[in-house]
Amino acid sequence: MATSEANNRVELVFSLFDANGNGVLDPGDFELMGRRVVEAVPEAGDSAKNRMLQAFQGYWDTLRTELDADGDGQVSPEEFNAIVLDPQRFDVTVDEFAEALAALGDPDGDGYVERPHFVALMTAIGFRRPNIEALFDAFEPVHGDRIPVVTWADGIRDYYRPEKSGIPGDHLVTDGTR
Repeated sequence: MATSEANNRVELVFSLFDANGNGVLDPGDFELMGRRVVEAVPEAGDSAKNRMLQAFQGYWDTLRTELDADGDGQVSPEEFNAIVLDPQRFDVTVDEFAEALAALGDPDGDGYVERPHFVALMTAIGFRRPNIEALFDAFEPVHGDRIPVVTWADGIRDYYRPEKSGIPGDHLVTDGTR
């Protein structure tokens, strides 16, 4: 059963992934979002950037395949809400997305994401700065204001789990708005 927090998280994700603002998700949204995200950390290596772009493409491919009920090549908000009801269909996609995004935030490969990279990536996705800062702090930064890559990747996975509430990712949703 999906928690109200999970429903709020899904609504926020839909609004952010609708990068072109046309009210539905389509391939252009994921291309646009992917470009914005990889440009947010210019010092990241090409392999990390390519992995992130592929993860965005994989995310779109999975959404289209799993959720485009009417076959129109777009995913409506109603179709997207199905992600909350059956997350097992998305585990592999979310895992790859989480790993790629967290790795992109670690351009020096030391296993940690520094706050400026985290903020840049989350801002590129479209989250609000106060929410981003609250999330980073909820991950309990260590060693010079940074978080382990695995902590962020696990936090992304938790964000997509319908049974989860009271998780760090809930800091991204304030009163159901972004």
